[in-house]
Amino acid sequence: MHEKNFTIIGNHKNKTAVERAAETIFTGCGLLAVIAVLSITLYMIISGTPALFKVGILDILFGTVWKPTADPASFGILYVILTSIIGTFLAILIGVPIGVFTAIFLAEVAPPKLAAVVRPAVELLAGIPSVIYGLLGILILNPLMYKLEMKIFAGSQTHQFTGGANLISAVLVLAIMILPTVINISEASLRAVPSHLKSASLALGATHIQTIFKVIVPAARSGIITAIVLGCGRAIGEAMAISLVSGSSVNFPLPFNSVRFLTTAIVAEMSYSQGLHREVLFTIGLVLFVFIMFINTVLTRIFQKGVADND
Repeated sequence: MHEKNFTIIGNHKNKTAVERAAETIFTGCGLLAVIAVLSITLYMIISGTPALFKVGILDILFGTVWKPTADPASFGILYVILTSIIGTFLAILIGVPIGVFTAIFLAEVAPPKLAAVVRPAVELLAGIPSVIYGLLGILILNPLMYKLEMKIFAGSQTHQFTGGANLISAVLVLAIMILPTVINISEASLRAVPSHLKSASLALGATHIQTIFKVIVPAARSGIITAIVLGCGRAIGEAMAISLVSGSSVNFPLPFNSVRFLTTAIVAEMSYSQGLHREVLFTIGLVLFVFIMFINTVLTRIFQKGVADND
């Protein structure tokens, strides 16, 4: 009897030690994540702010001329900022509905055999490197855009032909690239909805489609919101693919204009930049960092407020 009590006490002590060790590890990991975010934020502020004072905040953020190697140099990035905002918004506008409806199809509508074919294809999209999307855009999308451009602007003396490398091509590539993120996370959220909610809705006489959009989707809203936010982050931060299909020229973001995003501005010129030019590129990185943080915070709060209001 005494030996049994000692065994129980010993097991309890061992369990407590394991729990304390696990708690310490988890706390350390959490602190490491916080330190990483703070370090990145501090580094971007230190690296990106000097050019703002040397060139001028208004000249950089609201200037429309980008000629970093001219004499005198111009470092206006307003068109670049507008391109990132408009391009990301359009990509989300196209990609999110397609992704959410595909997730609903896979989770609730698709026959098992068809879902077994579509789901690996979606996962394969997630594993394809960004540069491959860009190469496919050059080979397939840009020629189609060029033919469309030739039909629309045939005989025009003012339009600058881009060979199909324009804002539309960049938006379509971004929309395709965010699909795996939106689909996978949304489908997982839909499948996590308790089955009794669906059964209760069907028992009350609702159709399958009514149950999906009135019960299952609202119940999975938080996961779908997460998918949208992550998809938005993917669209904002993408560089390599859109640098290949957008033309990478600083112009006002019209559909058939060759354009440059914040990310591609850094990628295109960092390798040969120096001095003030290099500092301004770090400033663009700071603007991109603030832009991503702002968009994610706003989207999260808007969606959370919508969830709270519905509840």
